[in-house]
Amino acid sequence: MSAPLREVEDYLKGLQDRICQALAALDGTPGGFREDLWQRPQGGGGRTRVLSGGPVFEQAGVNFSHVFGEGLPPSATKGRPGLAGSAFEAVGLSLVIHPRNPYAPTTHCNLRYFEARTEPVTWWFGGGFDLTPYYGFTEDARHWHATARAACAGYDADAYARFKAWCDEYFFLKHRREPRGIGGLFFDDVQSGDFARDFRFVKDVGDHFLPAYRPIVERRKDRPYGERERDFQLYRRGRYVEFNLVYDRGTLFGLQSGGRTESILMSLPPEVRFRYDWHPSPGSPEAELYEVYLKPRDWLAGAD
Repeated sequence: MSAPLREVEDYLKGLQDRICQALAALDGTPGGFREDLWQRPQGGGGRTRVLSGGPVFEQAGVNFSHVFGEGLPPSATKGRPGLAGSAFEAVGLSLVIHPRNPYAPTTHCNLRYFEARTEPVTWWFGGGFDLTPYYGFTEDARHWHATARAACAGYDADAYARFKAWCDEYFFLKHRREPRGIGGLFFDDVQSGDFARDFRFVKDVGDHFLPAYRPIVERRKDRPYGERERDFQLYRRGRYVEFNLVYDRGTLFGLQSGGRTESILMSLPPEVRFRYDWHPSPGSPEAELYEVYLKPRDWLAGAD
């Protein structure tokens, strides 16, 4: 293992610990997260932690992995086709949180570091975080994006605008012609040539995840709801399933590289409903999600 890769691994494991501790405290479930240590036959393994059936989090999965092998799969070389088939080593943290209350949004965060065994070694970072509400709140959207912007403040001047736009483009269900949520940050192939600088940025993103997400959950977790809101939440979770199984590069990389299926698919919600050609009633809070929140926009315009 190279010194940079070990440094990233140590940070991601520590971040996994911090996030799990914070979520377990917020949920209050005795025992907190279940932990599974697993090995990948082709090389490497990981540490999966899952909290299920809690009063706040219906399911929260926080997964660390360190894998290596003789051939990078297609999902990892989409932006670098010349590296297809190269020996590689990679570490990553991936989490998806599905709250129980429909007014609390689902979220996803991923941070990853790759080394392709070229001469010299080719390395790059990827990752980001995004938010998928079922019922929209402007104050939540602004807080989320303000924290995302703060995470980018120490990097390039246009980093937030660039990675926000990339997030809006990436988390888009082409077959539905709609965004998955209100976005956040997404970046891949980050390699300025200065490892320390790029790694500081990735750590800033990781360190800003809890400040971005936890206050939103604290505001929404106890809001009263009924069967109507629960039914809509389960219906919209279907979009999450569709994206993760059809488009998500992390899911595809895990499956193509022979990763642990249970850990890869921990991102899927525990309950979901599909309906044929359903549409929300005009003027309803459910319609507002589509009309106001599922449209890429500058959430920080005028907020300062």
